[in-house]
Amino acid sequence: MNYPQLERLIDVIKSLRDPQSGCPWDLEQDHQSLIPYLIEESFEFKDAAQKKDSEAMEEEIGDVLLQVLLHSQIASETNTFDLESVAKRLADKMILRHPHVFNNPEGKKLTPEEVTTAWAEIKEGEKKQDQKRAIKEKVLFNPALKAAEKIGHKTNELNFDWENAQQVAWKVEEEWQELKEELMPTQINKERVAEELGDFLFSAAQLARHLGEDPEELLHKANKKFLRRFSQMEDLLIEEGTSFSQKTQEELDKYWVKVKQKD
Repeated sequence: MNYPQLERLIDVIKSLRDPQSGCPWDLEQDHQSLIPYLIEESFEFKDAAQKKDSEAMEEEIGDVLLQVLLHSQIASETNTFDLESVAKRLADKMILRHPHVFNNPEGKKLTPEEVTTAWAEIKEGEKKQDQKRAIKEKVLFNPALKAAEKIGHKTNELNFDWENAQQVAWKVEEEWQELKEELMPTQINKERVAEELGDFLFSAAQLARHLGEDPEELLHKANKKFLRRFSQMEDLLIEEGTSFSQKTQEELDKYWVKVKQKD
């Protein structure tokens, strides 16, 4: 197979990281500093995919690929790993986890459900004995709300869960009350407030799960709704020849109510 543009891109990344003639910004980056960009680009691709915008998807998956290439190039500079070793490791793993494709002389067909079950069994067999926890720490690698949802699904499988959404709603109310109590003193304890707020968010994520909803997606939709309404409020201000800085909080609230009624 011939991939001239991929090879050209790899050379471009190497040039950006050249100690003598490379880009000063790129040369300053390391694995840790690039993490926010990998996360951001992944979510931008998710948004493009949900909109079924092929052109945007092509651009955004390219930005994700940029992060992969940058991390691989940085690692290669200390002989830690490189793009070739990453590709080999991934190919080996895919072949191992898909015996129904790469080691199936009888040509047996599996359903998607059977493939999922087999995948889970193979992955579990790869784990070391001392890593066999009921809930793997790897779940924390997900975005926080998604991690909370996954933890809840796992505890449900282990019979450690609320029976219904109503019970979870009471738990959410309990955590909300505890948070309000921490906010009552004149001198609030920021650490305690942060802890209680985290407990409240975790419980809210479990309520979403019991209602059959994805808490990460719900918050994404809420963010989009707020931004849409905020933009509409901004349009009203522009139409009137004014701006946010010229309005009081009380005046802006009236614009917000107007937008909500119109939306």
